[in-house]
Amino acid sequence: MTAPLLHDYLDALEATWPAAEVARVGSWLIRDGQGGGSRVSAATLCLPEMTVEDVREAEAAMSARGQPHLFMIRQDDAELDAVLEAEGYAVKDPVALYAAPVAQMVADLPPVTTFRVWPPLAAQVDIWAEGGIGPARLAVMERVEGPKVSLMGRISDAPAAAGFVACSNGIAMVHALETSVRYRRQGLGRVMMQAAAVWAAEQGAQTLALCVTRANVSANALYLGMGMQEVAGYHYRIGPGL
Repeated sequence: MTAPLLHDYLDALEATWPAAEVARVGSWLIRDGQGGGSRVSAATLCLPEMTVEDVREAEAAMSARGQPHLFMIRQDDAELDAVLEAEGYAVKDPVALYAAPVAQMVADLPPVTTFRVWPPLAAQVDIWAEGGIGPARLAVMERVEGPKVSLMGRISDAPAAAGFVACSNGIAMVHALETSVRYRRQGLGRVMMQAAAVWAAEQGAQTLALCVTRANVSANALYLGMGMQEVAGYHYRIGPGL
């Protein structure tokens, strides 16, 4: 099967971590994230060319929604990146997108270590809250319309990790993978990724992917250590004073 292209991964991100509302405004897609994070709140450029006047149009649309002026800068958005830099926009959260064939990630799972749950249990909600993943991001999970599941990881019979996986067009995206602080560095993150791959294989997905900020050194090391490859990257630009 042909490997996914950049737009395939971005489409899968959109489907598996959706904004509350997406509107086409001039040259832009304007997202209303309702507090669900940068990915569901950032504007993206739909056309290959733009001007400062186009930026003003996007800013007005975001202001009308009570949102910060936030733009997602993908690999083909060099012109937009330069314009926003000249306008005083700061770089926010450079992100790496990793992917691997599902078959490569599948492994035999230790017994009673990971469980599939939907809707998420209170213990998972507590683990996510510890990592800053609150109700607005849980609402994003609820909005996903395709195949989806939450994962709970356990160590010594105690809830220790939580994650969310959803599928779109053959790509299974892992989101909100969080291990409780007191259970980190015990190998559970690897097992959770393997559990995500097992579920993805059952859905017929061929690719397992996720996004992680480049500042999260340990997570980047985990995914690279599991043989995943960086297939794309992006960052955000946020308006002055925001």
